[in-house]
Amino acid sequence: MIIVSLLTLAAALTAPKVPDAIKAPAGERVVFVAHGAGSQIYTCGKGDDGKPQWTLKAPEAQLRDDKGALIGHHSAGPSWKHIDGSSVTGKAAAKAASPDAGSIPWLLVTVVSHDRKGVFEHVTSIQRVNTKGGVAPPAEKCDPSKPNVESWIPYSADYYFFAPGK
Repeated sequence: MIIVSLLTLAAALTAPKVPDAIKAPAGERVVFVAHGAGSQIYTCGKGDDGKPQWTLKAPEAQLRDDKGALIGHHSAGPSWKHIDGSSVTGKAAAKAASPDAGSIPWLLVTVVSHDRKGVFEHVTSIQRVNTKGGVAPPAEKCDPSKPNVESWIPYSADYYFFAPGK
């Protein structure tokens, strides 16, 4: 019975309108949607040019369903883990500027590994859209002489999980 209701839910989900650069591959369909809220974690250091810069260390966010219930976690990798135990790790494949100038870019992520059966076991692509916040602090607030300095910047985003269509 749970499988039937998940399939019914998946059939009702639609992909968001996004720039061409981050569209999911042809033949994939949305199988799951989650809202993420948490922080983008940046570390202070020196760039290749020797100047101070913030570098993304990892995201740290809770994933919630459309009713606000906690359903998973998003963290370094980047990875997404559902409360059913299934998880995916991905690699950014493309990005597009967020319509909100003060927010991190929208992304298309290609899944590179899966762990355990469950909601995420067939996911092949993920879109991060509707971002709010999460942009690195200004470089002048970075002092590389202070090791291990981190800045946790609040952000939120919607994540659309795609799998091959049937």
